[in-house]
Amino acid sequence: MNTEDGYEDIISMPHHVSDRHPHMPMHKRAAQFAPFAALTGFGESIEKAREKAVKEKALSPEEEKQYEEDLKP
Repeated sequence: MNTEDGYEDIISMPHHVSDRHPHMPMHKRAAQFAPFAALTGFGESIEKAREKAVKEKALSPEEEKQYEEDLKP
């Protein structure tokens, strides 16, 4: 390890284990970073706008299938 990185005084210290808080399971730790709906209701608004646009312009079955494929994440 590079000794110029500023961690040489703590790099060989043992990992801290709390006496107060139990170890968090991996699946709960990962849940902290799971995606969330930051804009509540935004998905519904997008879907309504999409439905309106589709109704206004009748798409052929091929165009509709392509449109649905393009919207998939």
